[in-house]
This record gives sequence, C-alpha cells and structure tokens, in this order.
Amino acid sequence: MAQYKYSIAYILSIFLVNIGFVHVPLIPFFDTMYPPMSIAVGLVFILRDFAQKEIGHKVIIAMLIGAFLSYLMADPYVALASLVAFMVSETIDWSVYTLTKKPLNQRIFISSLISTPIDSGLFLYMIGHFSLLATATMFASKMIGAFIIWYLLREK
Repeated sequence: MAQYKYSIAYILSIFLVNIGFVHVPLIPFFDTMYPPMSIAVGLVFILRDFAQKEIGHKVIIAMLIGAFLSYLMADPYVALASLVAFMVSETIDWSVYTLTKKPLNQRIFISSLISTPIDSGLFLYMIGHFSLLATATMFASKMIGAFIIWYLLREK
C-alpha cells in the first residue's frame, strides 16, 4: 500500500476537489462569481505528477478511479467535466512526457505550462463557471505546484 501512496493520494484528491466544486459556494469577486476550489486544484496536478512517476502511464487508471468515485459520490455532472478535462490534459502530458527527451523536472514544467490552461478553461466551461479570472487562478495554482516540483527535482 505504501508503494502506491502518491497514486492513492491522487485518487482521493480528484474525489475531494470534485466534491468541493459541488459544495463550496461561489463567491462574488470583481465582476464574476468565483469558485474558491480553483485554488486547490493545483494539488491534484502535483499529486498526478508524483503518481505518474510512481506508476507510469497507469496513472490513467488512477484518474479513472478518481472520476468514478466522484461520479458515484459527488456529482455526475462535475465528475464528467473533470474526467473530460483530465483526459485532455493527460493526453497533452503524455505527449510531452513521451516525445521530449528532457529531464523529468522540465517535462513536468512544460506539460503543465501547456495543459493546465486548457484543462482549467475546459472544466470551468463544462460546469458553467467559466471566467478568465477563475481560469487564471486555476492555472496559477497549478503552475505554482509545477514550479515547486521543477525546483525539487532539478538537477543540481
């Protein structure tokens, strides 16, 4: 069980963030209604990167388990939006991880830079909460996580 600690944490984070998007109310922020859970999404991507390092391309299975749990226990509508957005970002990540020959920390940073704004915007659009502010916040939280991982894994 301990050998899959990041994969388990990744599955749980998908589930918990999806529940949060259902139950944490939107707050007025400037000229939009802002989903506060946008800030927490970066953690999911950090855990995904560690889970991918732990189990490789089988991380897709972990993502599907997280989406299934969300579908059963959170909200099917949010779970579907999450699954679609994750599949798009995972496809981008897979491409970067597979096609580039860069060190792991650079692949994490590059894949996050490309996939996270697409994932964020798509997810928010699908659940009816799209705004540039919310998308930018989700992107920023994910990139902070990607930067931390890049920093921790950089070659010294």
